[in-house]
Amino acid sequence: MRALLRVLGLADASDPVAPDFAPPSGATTTTVGAGISLKGELQGEGTVTILGQFEGDIVLNGALHVGPEAHVDANITASAIVIAGSVRGNLSADARVDILPSGSLTGTVKSASFNAAAGATVKGEVWVERPGTVSPRPSA
Repeated sequence: MRALLRVLGLADASDPVAPDFAPPSGATTTTVGAGISLKGELQGEGTVTILGQFEGDIVLNGALHVGPEAHVDANITASAIVIAGSVRGNLSADARVDILPSGSLTGTVKSASFNAAAGATVKGEVWVERPGTVSPRPSA
């Protein structure tokens, strides 16, 4: 809830919970709000920010941002993935995968770039490949 209040400018920015996380701005941003729980398949273009819970598959021609209080159990394919919350699944990113200090990842990563900040938790395999060689997962 604090993350949502910070996003709306209603909480102190010095709040110690994930101060590095700031959802992206722009007209092509979709947000799954805190307190929302979704199951299924999410596909599309643009940036998606998840602040609640999601279970299923995510295929984006854009970036995925997982907020500090979010829980995602999904196989994810996107151009970039930024994790400040909890993610379990297989990730494939053309550009990069960033795990912020409050982030937790359990699964396999295939990306051109991978970064886990001090304090982040990562359990699984990480494959860093040259840009352009990361093959997206086939969609069903």
